[in-house]
Amino acid sequence: MSAYQALYRKYRPQTFDDVSGQLAVTQTLKTQLMTGKMSHAYLFTGSRGTGKTSCAKILAKAVNCLHPDHGNPCNSCEACRAIDSGSCMDVLEIDAASNNGVDNVRDLRDDAIYTPSQVKMRVYIIDEVHMLSISAFNALLKIIEEPPEHLLFILATTELHKVPATILSRCQRFSFRRISQEDIAARLQYVAYQENIDLDDDAARVLARLADGGMRDGLSLLDQCASATTGELTAERVYACLGIAGERKCGELMGYIAAHDTKSALELFNRLYTEGKDLSALLDEMACLTRDLLVLKTAGGAGITMLSGVASDRETLDLTKKLSTGELVRIMERIQTTQAGFTRSASRRVDAELCIVELCQPELSLDTQSMNARLTSLEEQIKSGAFVAVQVPKAAPEEEDDRPPLPDDADAPPVEDEPPGPPASEAPMGFWSDLCGAVRKELKPPAFGFFTATPNGPIQGVLVENRLELRCSNKFIAESIDKPDILEVVSRKAGAMLGRPVKAVVVDQSAKPANNPRLEQLMNFGRAHSDIIKIKE
Repeated sequence: MSAYQALYRKYRPQTFDDVSGQLAVTQTLKTQLMTGKMSHAYLFTGSRGTGKTSCAKILAKAVNCLHPDHGNPCNSCEACRAIDSGSCMDVLEIDAASNNGVDNVRDLRDDAIYTPSQVKMRVYIIDEVHMLSISAFNALLKIIEEPPEHLLFILATTELHKVPATILSRCQRFSFRRISQEDIAARLQYVAYQENIDLDDDAARVLARLADGGMRDGLSLLDQCASATTGELTAERVYACLGIAGERKCGELMGYIAAHDTKSALELFNRLYTEGKDLSALLDEMACLTRDLLVLKTAGGAGITMLSGVASDRETLDLTKKLSTGELVRIMERIQTTQAGFTRSASRRVDAELCIVELCQPELSLDTQSMNARLTSLEEQIKSGAFVAVQVPKAAPEEEDDRPPLPDDADAPPVEDEPPGPPASEAPMGFWSDLCGAVRKELKPPAFGFFTATPNGPIQGVLVENRLELRCSNKFIAESIDKPDILEVVSRKAGAMLGRPVKAVVVDQSAKPANNPRLEQLMNFGRAHSDIIKIKE
């Protein structure tokens, strides 16, 4: 009985035409092979599982094939069979992660000068080349720049930024893009047909989405799910096998968050946790769903092509009407913060439950993102007409006074007027700018740097009668200038300019609602119309 071979190895592409989703790369390589305009060094870059090593092996066969077919290797000649079996000593695949020293490169350089014994060209495939040390890269420079005619280098890496520019300039670079979900799903259906696996279309799309652009990941997931179940492989069985919640459960949980239904959200979470769903995978699905909703919210119809596939049904897509942009940004950041803390958390379940509670009840958080989300939600409700005016009941008529009227010569009771508030005094044109210039001449660092006449400066001076309010943008600035010697200089200079005594006082704007004009505007609106405003059910 032969040993079982993983699907991604069994169905590795054998020709350029078999490679999925990399038409620009494969077509260029085939053209070079047919015209004979080959380079001496290639650099393949891209994310994992996109075909870099597969194309390197195909290229190694193609340059040595005895009967090439329009740039593709025939896979039947002696050279192709020897390379496929690994018995060809002139085609070497080197793992740079374990051979990253300068001595390894020196040995490679010394062996590379010998002509091949079995095939036409000696080929070195160096995988994960970014793992080489700096000295190893330097030892490789000369032979890559001027190699013998029988030598071909193919370098592959997932981290291009770690490859020195001296190496990049000596190679032809080919960038392998992430494979689309449609191409991965089509390949999975082909492999499933060849292996007699009854793969459902929805399950193929789920596996393609989880592969995240890597064909190898998709085939590995198919291999795992197919070996764990019998019969038809459906999307629900994929969810159960991989321990993920799925689109419907994530959409249901997001619906409870949008409705601020903490009880239902925690009950659903507890049910998923009891079923053995992975918490990190659950939050990752929630983040993908939030991202899709945010794209639809901001990009509209153009965002359909940018969706990851989590938001698939109409009910989930309708959540964009219930969640504002600010709320989606807050949800995304809160989920990412919880995920980042999983690595050092003592109880992931508690962290995830706390995350869900805060997502359902934004009023529990007083940070900037939560306040902005609540204000954005109120603004959208006002724009959409969720706030409506209702009939105010008329006040009951006052009872008639039975007391006799006062005679005409009687003294009327005095009417007590409300004491008027302090009127704001109008400062002369350019007062604050001139005052800042005068104050800066007498103050020392760092205090003098706060007195600038810009519209959004750290301090804004407002004159109220004979009091000059120094309104500071934050507590630190307020504490820095709230000193007798500084206030005396400001008061003296202001009094000299206005011709009357002026007292300077410090006001911390960050401690007042006025620091947020939108919040103050909404609060004033609510106070003024609290008796005629209600929210639609």
